[in-house]
Amino acid sequence: MDLRNLIEPHLDMVRLAKDLDELGHWGRLWAVRQWTRADMSTLWEAAKGFRPLGLDDFVPTSVAPLTEVVHHGTNTLPAFGTFEKHFCKPADPGSSGALFGFNSQWYETFTGPGYFIARPSGEPGEVEIDYASPPKERPTSWPEIAPSSARLGRFVYHGGCDTMRGLASHVSIGRVKKGGRWMDVWFALVREDPKPPS
Repeated sequence: MDLRNLIEPHLDMVRLAKDLDELGHWGRLWAVRQWTRADMSTLWEAAKGFRPLGLDDFVPTSVAPLTEVVHHGTNTLPAFGTFEKHFCKPADPGSSGALFGFNSQWYETFTGPGYFIARPSGEPGEVEIDYASPPKERPTSWPEIAPSSARLGRFVYHGGCDTMRGLASHVSIGRVKKGGRWMDVWFALVREDPKPPS
């Protein structure tokens, strides 16, 4: 389902959120990948205060610590437009009030995994993804932990902090900030619910 008619020419956030919620995972992912740079910019601005976003939107409360939850990403860069952000809770989730994760894409060999910490932002209902300090733990299946300054990651992740806002139950929208300055780069994430343990 192409939902761009709910963005242009007249934005209907309530209907967009409802339709995204009613689509299955692959339908949501297909719809989000149709969004243009202008669409994502518009949605990020309109999402402020629309649907409060919390850490449970990235890793649901039912998911055990150190269990991976994958969010499929689409960004507005001219190349390398698709990626994944993998999130999980720490072994003791109550100790930090944060999640951690890494970025996965085909050029990861050159940039490193782009480890980050995700925590509530200073703005209510927003979450920040901060690349300043890598986590101290990881699931065994994840790549070795490295700082964002490692390899070519210093040009991609180092000094970066993304601000995420909520669109729907499984969809969030983000904007990149580097060195304290907003960049004209936006991206959307679609959460894929993990399969229950067998």
